[in-house]
Amino acid sequence: MKQYIIRRTGYSLLSLFLLSLTIFLFVRVTGDPTSLLLEPGASLEDIANLRRQFGLDQPLWLQYWLFVKSFLTGDLGLSFYYRTPVLDLYFERLPNSLLLAAVAMILSLVIGIPSGVLAAVHVGGFWDNAGKIFTLLGLSLPSFFIGLVLILIFTVYLGWLPSSGAGTAWHVVMPAFTLGWYFAAAHMRLTRSSMLEVLGSEYVKLARLKGLPEAMVVGKHAFKNALIPVITLAGINLVVMINVAVVVETVFAWPGIGRLLYEGITFRDFPIVQAVVVLGGSMIILVNLLVDILYAFIDPRIRLES
Repeated sequence: MKQYIIRRTGYSLLSLFLLSLTIFLFVRVTGDPTSLLLEPGASLEDIANLRRQFGLDQPLWLQYWLFVKSFLTGDLGLSFYYRTPVLDLYFERLPNSLLLAAVAMILSLVIGIPSGVLAAVHVGGFWDNAGKIFTLLGLSLPSFFIGLVLILIFTVYLGWLPSSGAGTAWHVVMPAFTLGWYFAAAHMRLTRSSMLEVLGSEYVKLARLKGLPEAMVVGKHAFKNALIPVITLAGINLVVMINVAVVVETVFAWPGIGRLLYEGITFRDFPIVQAVVVLGGSMIILVNLLVDILYAFIDPRIRLES
C-alpha cells in the first residue's frame, strides 16, 4: 500500500510539473505583454525598463525557476495589469466560483439523478428515450450557446433575470444552469448505466422473488448501490466546475476565477494565467490522488494490480 501511494504521488507531482511547464511556455508564445501595457509609440528604453521590472529580460529557464520557487513559497507574483498580488486576486474571486459551482452541482444532481433512475427503470420507454435526447443535447451543445439562449429568453424577451454580474440570488440562476447543464447530462448517463448494472444483479433479482414492492427494490436495494460511482464523479466534477467555467463566467460577466483567467489571457498577464491554471490543476490533481488512494483502501485489487 505504501508503494502504491508513493507511486501515485509521484505521478501527480510529474503531472503538476508538466502542467506548470506547459502553461509557462504557452503564455510566452502569445506575445510580449509590454505592447499592451504601454501606450503606442513608447520608446525602446521604456519597453526595456518594463521588461526588466517584470523579469522578462531574463532567460526562460531562469524565469521558470523563479516561477516554481515563488509558487512553492506561496508567492505567485504581481499582476502585470492590476499591479496587485495574484494570490489576493485569486482568493477575491474564489468565493464567487465556489458559489457558482455549488449551485450548478446541486442543479445537475437534482436533474441528472432522477432522470437517470427513470430511464433505467423504464428501459426502452418514454423516459428512457427522453433521457437519451437530454444526454445528447447536454453533452453536445456548447455552454456559450446555452447561455446566450437563456439571456435572449429570460432577459431580452421576458425581462425576468439579470444578464450579467453578481450580487443577488437572481444573478446566479442562469450561469449556474448553463454550467450545470453539461454535468447534469453526464450524471444522468452514469446513473442510468449504474442503475441498469445493479438492477441486473443477483441480489436485486432475489429481492423481487421475495415479493418486495418494486418501489422498495429500486429505492432501497438498487438506488443506494448505484449512487456510489455517481457521487464519486460528482465530487470530481465539483472541482472541475470551479476551475473550468471560463466560458460561462465570461458570457455572464460573473466575477469568478474563470473570468480572471480570461482577463489574464486578454491582457497577456503572465502571472495571473500561470497562477490560475497551476492552482486549478493542483486542485484537480489532488482530488484525483485522494480518490485513487481511497479506491485502493476500498478495493485491494487496485493496489495489487498496480
